[in-house]
Amino acid sequence: MCGIVGAVARRNVQGILLEGLKRLEYRGYDSAGMVVRNAHGHLQRQRALGKVAALEDKLESGALNGNSGIAHTRWATHGRPSEENAHPHQSGERLAVVHNGIIENHEGLRAELEGEGYVFTSQTDTEVIAHLLEREASHTDLLSAVQTITAGLDGAYALGVIHADEPNVVIGTRKGSPLVVGVGIEEAFIASDPLALLQVTDRFIYLEEGDVVRLSGNGGIEVFDSQGAAVERSIQIFEHGDGSASKGDYRHFMLKEIHEQPKVIAEALEGRLGDRSVLVESFGPDAEALLSKASQIHLVACGTSYHAGMVARYWLERYAGIPVQVEVASEYRYRRVVVPENTLFVTLSQSGETADTLAALRFAKQGGYLGSLAICNVPGSSLARESDLTLMTRAGPEIGVASTKAFTTQLTALMLLTLALGRVRGQDSEEQARLVSALRGLPAQVERVLELDPQIEILSQAFAEKHHALFLGRGAHFPVALEGALKLKEISYIHAEAYPAGELKHGPLALVDSEMPVISVAPNDELLEKLKSNLQEVRARGGELFVFADENVGLADGDDTRVLHLPYIDEALAPILYTLPLQLLSYHVAVLKGTDVDQPRNLAKSVTVE
Repeated sequence: MCGIVGAVARRNVQGILLEGLKRLEYRGYDSAGMVVRNAHGHLQRQRALGKVAALEDKLESGALNGNSGIAHTRWATHGRPSEENAHPHQSGERLAVVHNGIIENHEGLRAELEGEGYVFTSQTDTEVIAHLLEREASHTDLLSAVQTITAGLDGAYALGVIHADEPNVVIGTRKGSPLVVGVGIEEAFIASDPLALLQVTDRFIYLEEGDVVRLSGNGGIEVFDSQGAAVERSIQIFEHGDGSASKGDYRHFMLKEIHEQPKVIAEALEGRLGDRSVLVESFGPDAEALLSKASQIHLVACGTSYHAGMVARYWLERYAGIPVQVEVASEYRYRRVVVPENTLFVTLSQSGETADTLAALRFAKQGGYLGSLAICNVPGSSLARESDLTLMTRAGPEIGVASTKAFTTQLTALMLLTLALGRVRGQDSEEQARLVSALRGLPAQVERVLELDPQIEILSQAFAEKHHALFLGRGAHFPVALEGALKLKEISYIHAEAYPAGELKHGPLALVDSEMPVISVAPNDELLEKLKSNLQEVRARGGELFVFADENVGLADGDDTRVLHLPYIDEALAPILYTLPLQLLSYHVAVLKGTDVDQPRNLAKSVTVE
């Protein structure tokens, strides 16, 4: 969300900083600002509420001129969007800081600093950092000051710092929030995203957790690790191209987007996890107050997003202890809805412009809800603008009509919501810590599953001549089965249905024969033995089984059974992992069928009509 740019150069850095901010606009923000150290050793600052264009207008009448500076786009967490809360923040006239992330212990630090006479001019957690640095820098250099004060900060952060008394110096550091160093010719830069600096360099150093970097004149770059030791970090060349608008080496956008999931899930988690819990403030400035009052949730969405909501119902009720009602957006406002007191209204949409979901939000505003939260992928979308709180999924542009990475990042965001609600409702801290740890390992687990792609491609050949398919799941994996069936029919045009596996004997079993492939997901959870019994019902009727199973469940190939083993994952996150082989299966079947994978017939990416 928030964006950082910093520069030390032989030329005026105002234009570099401004262009960097423009390139970060896709992340979503509500204000922008910059500080430049001029030739007289003074810090000059300009800030503006709204778009970067508003800052640019101010700079036309009050230009900044100097060889070093920092700039920022802010997405409000602590304090409302306003010029006073915009970054950079200063302590006095000599030091300024920009900050991405959340400082969890800011209240205690603020009280301590106010007791020492420091005056706060904003409501942000970031201003605490500015005053801490100013206090420390009064008797040491800026690099040492940053290394000292960050040891006392709890939470996630990326920082850019500048001091009037240190010409041509910018300090950067990161913990739980990204920061890269751009390597120029006799100049150097920092940014929260390399895209911000592609106009000046394609060479980058990716800082590791806890690293501190000192940029100085003539392109000097010194990196120190979390222990303060000088270290060498490799320089990597950024591969140019049209990025998300290009398929790269992939045959289709859909396949590229499936394989992007480790990266985008990591992006969805970035800066939102503390050491043992979710950072509730990452949901917005009023998040904790609103979430702590919620005693029930109504979750509204369409299509794939609706399936994500169905998974979240299991999570929210189990791990947050809060009742959940999941609604199809196109049906929600055409019935009389009973809204219990203190019900939070949650919407899910990839585009943030889904007509039925947007209409449901507007309808809900008349219904006495506690407040609204939007989970979507497009900053500045209608859904984001019109909701009280917004959690961006950070999946990046998704070109393929059949949603893949947008779905798994929605699930990731919904788990963050689950943990945030659990935290404000006093969830067991050890369970919180376990789930946070599992989330940190999720991108690597997703990478391991994607390595099964060649085996899934071979499995897909069994579907080339089929016209129908049945998907089965139990518990939180019934919605996963629904999503698998939706993907198959969306892009291969094979008729597919999904059922809770326990419902087979209540009707669908009549469909099972040798021409009806049955696909099931079998994680190692408390319903495993029940699922195995349901699968035996299929085998007894001559059905052909395709099972994606945990590596420890004891299922093996047979004459009528094909089993593909997935790595073990915490039961809570298994729905995310088990979605991936179903996406790949649908993709490879569609390729065999010769359909238009990225633009299936009759469908549109963003459904902006009712």
